[in-house]
Amino acid sequence: MRRAFSLLPALFAVAAGTALLATPAAAGPTQYPLTLENCRETITFNAAPKRVVAIGQTQTEILYALGLGDRVVGTAVWFSPVAKPYEAVNAKVKRLADNDPSFEAVVGQEPDLVTAMFEWHVGPNGIVGKRDQFHKVKVPTYISPTDCVGKDNSGPGDGVRTQMFSMELVYRNIREFGQIFDVSDRAEKLVAELKAREDKAVESVAKLKAQDVPVVVWFSSKDIKGDGFMAGKNGVPAYILSKLGARNIITTNEEWPLVGWESIAAANPAVIVTVKMDRRRFPADDIEKKLAFLKTDPVASKLDAVKGNRVVIMDVGATRAGLDTVDGIETLAKAIASFGLTP
Repeated sequence: MRRAFSLLPALFAVAAGTALLATPAAAGPTQYPLTLENCRETITFNAAPKRVVAIGQTQTEILYALGLGDRVVGTAVWFSPVAKPYEAVNAKVKRLADNDPSFEAVVGQEPDLVTAMFEWHVGPNGIVGKRDQFHKVKVPTYISPTDCVGKDNSGPGDGVRTQMFSMELVYRNIREFGQIFDVSDRAEKLVAELKAREDKAVESVAKLKAQDVPVVVWFSSKDIKGDGFMAGKNGVPAYILSKLGARNIITTNEEWPLVGWESIAAANPAVIVTVKMDRRRFPADDIEKKLAFLKTDPVASKLDAVKGNRVVIMDVGATRAGLDTVDGIETLAKAIASFGLTP
């Protein structure tokens, strides 16, 4: 299991116990043609797709987890190395781009399904391609419900969440893949495993809830000295914080709003979570640059979290709506507990 967090300066190990698995629900074979409602569109499959391009690491890894790696003919949009259990299968899959692939690169793989993690890649304003563009060349598209249910992506940026993210949206994604590819039994088993892990993690921190401890989650910045992309109040990191009873100091509905350090200083978070990734779109994608900024910036360095050495490094996987989301609950609780911030 990929480690989701580590503490600075000392590293601590988190033992990952084997969760008791709930009994998966019985699932029958898919009856084609299959019609689904997906992100405000109706999609129909006459048979299970055989050639899939997955634009987004979470979508790719869900397909791998369902044993569908042999159907994936191209991937793109990677923030970190593939999870260790999928290294072998991923090595056989063509990477079209680390970040955003072109429309031509995607359709050049002759896919019979394109699935995307984010609507801003494939959607009404898709920078890879609009859904209509794919449909005109007879390629169906599936967008993860984690990025459109309870979320408005009509404007620029990463969108606005009108409802708190929930792992139920990830489970819906997995189950719909199960239907599309006629592997619903595998999907139900995977959902049961993830639910068991989540339930166990929540139970393990029930007595450690850091009620109202103020926390901020810093993803990146366009300029290392400029405003930072901070986790909004309804996204994946906020879901993790809510499980622990911690308080996100960011109160906007935007997914990753740009927030100035003066505003963060005014809220004076007790803990700062910084995101580590391999992507290098912006200067602050580099975790070492983030940590150096916190120590030297005249505003950030005066924060209680920095002066008290209460900085947590989070693997980017825990900030995405996917298989890694559950990892963060227990490990962040342990971190907060080690800071002495629990009641």
